[in-house]
Amino acid sequence: MKKIYYLSTCDTCKRIINELDLPSGFTLQDIKTEAITDTQIEEMRALSGSFEALFSKRARLYKELNLKDIALTEADFKNYILEHYTFLKRPVILFENEIFIGNAKKTVEAAKLAIHE
Repeated sequence: MKKIYYLSTCDTCKRIINELDLPSGFTLQDIKTEAITDTQIEEMRALSGSFEALFSKRARLYKELNLKDIALTEADFKNYILEHYTFLKRPVILFENEIFIGNAKKTVEAAKLAIHE
């Protein structure tokens, strides 16, 4: 699988996608206009090991809803991500059987290496 879940309004996502110099065959899914499905989130969890790994604790809604004061379960993480796109740590890059989550420099470099190996 060659897929990137991203936000088209996010400059960081756009910069990373350009930086990756993607070969053909990649599918880009703007999570704001095309919501993540249950099947897709389960696929991401299978590769990442948990829903929490996919969850963005930097999201504005995370602070607004005071979620840091609540002990969230894996089911909670999944439901919040499915409920609102802002809770997905972005971008999420799926390549072959690997997953790269977020915009950390190390993550982007690892994705670049995997894609252009």
